[in-house]
Amino acid sequence: MSLLEVTGLTVRFGGLVALDGVDVVVAEGETVGVIGPNGSGKTTLFNALTGLLAPAAGDVVFLGRRLTGLEAHAIARLGIARTFQASRLCLDLSAFDNILIGMHARRRTGLLDSVVRRGRLVGEMRAAIERASHLLALFNRDLPRRGFERVGQLPQIDRRRVEICRALAAGPRLLLLDEPSAGMNPEETAELMRDLRIVRDEMPGLSVVIIEHDMFVIEGVSQRVVAFNYGRKIAEGSFAEVARHTEVRAAYLGTETAHA
Repeated sequence: MSLLEVTGLTVRFGGLVALDGVDVVVAEGETVGVIGPNGSGKTTLFNALTGLLAPAAGDVVFLGRRLTGLEAHAIARLGIARTFQASRLCLDLSAFDNILIGMHARRRTGLLDSVVRRGRLVGEMRAAIERASHLLALFNRDLPRRGFERVGQLPQIDRRRVEICRALAAGPRLLLLDEPSAGMNPEETAELMRDLRIVRDEMPGLSVVIIEHDMFVIEGVSQRVVAFNYGRKIAEGSFAEVARHTEVRAAYLGTETAHA
């Protein structure tokens, strides 16, 4: 069953075509890797899917509903969450505070409850902390004990874990991860791959699309790979199939030219 269907998606910045008629389908429970050189359109795809960029042409359908033209907050409420390559965490807030921000769209209490129905508010906050602790424990059993520490005091891999937990806190059907291993060493990257497999086992219905330059990550977690270059989709298939594709090899390694 298709969860997400992208058809003919085109994004332009003036005369620059950042995405050129892209078609992508993501099935329910599937993990799709997106690869390509810098500037190939990968993050532009995420920005268009989440309402941060308005497409010039094409269509995006999620769970049977057309997303084109919707605001970012409306798309998030429908069940699409994302992370960013450059961290958007509030470093002066605790890990729990950051994750609770991700639950904002799901909250049922408000200002009135803090005045006249405090029991209801306290109950929701306790449930939220329990949910945040559960998510953190999926990644690192010791991390919930540091939940009240400032995120800025945590190591890079734990910050990334908190950022992914914040996205998962909204209860999405589709999770978009933009370069989650950026800034990590090989050991941390291996831990991240383990984390992603745990999340996939814990949430089998969750679909994940992951942008990565680290092919070790793409090969290890993706069931299917899509390759981009110059805003176009140039290959799609298993990791092995895409790695052998002539255009993909040329995009990463260049092509030989005859000497005059």
